[in-house]
Amino acid sequence: MTKRIRLILLTAVLALYSYATAEDGYRLWLRYEPLEDAADYLRQIGDTEAGETNETSALAVEELKLGLDGLLGTSRSSKAPKILLGTPESNKAIAKLDLDLSDLGEEGFWVAAAGTKKKKQIVITANTDQGVLYGVFAFLRHLQTEQDLDGLNLKSTPRIEHRLLNHWDNLTRTVERTMAGASIFNWFDLPYYVEPYYHDYARACASIGINGTVLTNVNSNATILRPQYLEKVAALADTFRPYGIKVYLTARFSAPIEIGGLETADPLEPEVIKWWTDKINEIYEYVPDFGGFLVKANSEGQPGPQSYHRDHADGANLLARALAPHQGIVMWRAFVYEFETQEDRHKQAYTEFTGLDGKFEPNVLIQTKNGAIDFMPREPFHPLFGSTPETPLALELQIAQEYTGGDIHMVYLAPMWKEALSADTYVEGVGSTVAKVIDGSVYGHETSAIAGVANIGNARNWTGHPMAAANWYAFGRLAWDYDLSSEQIADEWTRMTFGNESSTVETIESMLLASYENMVSYSMPLGLHHIMYPGHHYGPGPWHDEGRPDWTSIYYHQANEDGIGFDRTETGSDALSQYAPEIIEQWGSPKTIPEKFLLWFHHVDWDFEMKSGNTLWQEICLTYQEGVDGVSEMIGQWESLEGRIDEQRYARVSALLHRQLQDAKFYKDACLAYFHTFAQRPYPEGVEAPEYDLEHYKSFELYHVPGDPGEQW
Repeated sequence: MTKRIRLILLTAVLALYSYATAEDGYRLWLRYEPLEDAADYLRQIGDTEAGETNETSALAVEELKLGLDGLLGTSRSSKAPKILLGTPESNKAIAKLDLDLSDLGEEGFWVAAAGTKKKKQIVITANTDQGVLYGVFAFLRHLQTEQDLDGLNLKSTPRIEHRLLNHWDNLTRTVERTMAGASIFNWFDLPYYVEPYYHDYARACASIGINGTVLTNVNSNATILRPQYLEKVAALADTFRPYGIKVYLTARFSAPIEIGGLETADPLEPEVIKWWTDKINEIYEYVPDFGGFLVKANSEGQPGPQSYHRDHADGANLLARALAPHQGIVMWRAFVYEFETQEDRHKQAYTEFTGLDGKFEPNVLIQTKNGAIDFMPREPFHPLFGSTPETPLALELQIAQEYTGGDIHMVYLAPMWKEALSADTYVEGVGSTVAKVIDGSVYGHETSAIAGVANIGNARNWTGHPMAAANWYAFGRLAWDYDLSSEQIADEWTRMTFGNESSTVETIESMLLASYENMVSYSMPLGLHHIMYPGHHYGPGPWHDEGRPDWTSIYYHQANEDGIGFDRTETGSDALSQYAPEIIEQWGSPKTIPEKFLLWFHHVDWDFEMKSGNTLWQEICLTYQEGVDGVSEMIGQWESLEGRIDEQRYARVSALLHRQLQDAKFYKDACLAYFHTFAQRPYPEGVEAPEYDLEHYKSFELYHVPGDPGEQW
């Protein structure tokens, strides 16, 4: 083992165990606490026989040792079956087994029981050392969750090629929309000092299959592209590389002007093309395996090619052509809208990009949010999915809880993401799900990507709320295999994070699985959307009507004496026409549309009869109340765990749940007080009327909310 490898392992282990006695959440789901049934496993797990070839394989060996020592203890019988670890090239014992690994690709792994009755073995193998590392994490997860080793056969390959975190981190260490503290990237100290926790960040990402990270905010200026920052980026890339993680950057479209001294950023101008080509070549001198760029252009005031009467394809292709010789990619965000077009914001990205299909270079992906507005608590899937047969789309999800309570509210987001991934677009018949669009299988695209806006900060437990780490974990697991269920992922994370005691697991899983619907119910139910407080987005603001219309709330809910909701059928904005005929037929009538999307596509009378038999007004009120009651139930469930959860995490979650309850009540009361001014109908039985009048809720203001891009800490 080289001196450099030893240093990497030493810093990682020291960081991991520096606070090992405290349950502060730092270890995330990689706690490796002793198993109750360790003796049973010890009879089936012996010494490890490994082959090492590089830093990644050394990390795999060390991770396996770390996990087994923690879970089973340091003494293992020489008579127990050996673990054979490595690739066929690095481990002669595995080569002798003559396993067929042809279907594993570059990242897949195979963990299996092998051998005869006389000589049993456990094999952790792959075509590459990266695959072996993923296999080690899968095997340890199998042990952490107390799964049986009989018939062990874990064979898996990622469904999506590029699985990235998008950090909305600024060089000043503020983080847009993330409430878990400052940025983990200490740019001022880099490259001279590499924080030990960078290794643990990369290790946590690798454990769930994340293989890329965008280091900078999509709203950033061009500073990150300067040489003195590229050497800092290189230090992070060197740290992350052994874990299989590539670094990516955001590209400010006006960089040739801002830091290049040019008078234009026109993507068709030769001097601009040369500047970007030279800059990209320079980046690869610092980071030979640089992944590419994420770009936000011509959206919310960001510069872009349209400033020069060019289109998005012109802009994306400029970068793509310069990246192509280095195998880099461009992820060009579809989040573009301008109110000056006087078109429903839901429609604008579809209008922009379907007209450009076939004009993008092969290494361009259009990165598209799960819904057409902006990470609302619930949105129908974006109509772009499946609508660009010649252009691959990348799915963008938000792990950070911008509209779902920040790091204060307990909201497990896997059900939300599963709803989007499993949505059928029908573009190539039944079964053309969003997941199959983004993995490339619907139209035969070779490049695929999925991105999650990170919820990570420098809070000791990484994500602020102890339960919010479940969303980081869930994103990685779904990015690797989108067919995993919310229930399975919740079960894994709970057992790895809190242990395997059955009643504790059952209680926490129940809370996690109910939390998403609770949040939707107390904030924006039945298809209501964009009725949050302006600026920080933490809390309600259905009355907001100042500034550009498409940034107000009244633009979206359109409440009046006749009813509520945004008519997106042919009698309204006709956004529904952007979907397949099968969807139009179902969603085109308020009587047949799934009620969770009712007010997204229809303006409905307050007395409209719902499937429950209630009027719309009654259903809105009762749904808000159900959300509040759901949080109350979560508090009771958590209190039943007192004494079975460590004091530190128990106290923090308990306090946050009580604040979440007050926030949920405020959301319910504020929205109902406002909508009541139009509905003018009594509150139904079982619904607590707002405690105060509307002016109280309208005048209440929060200051210095973390993650608000309009404020600096």
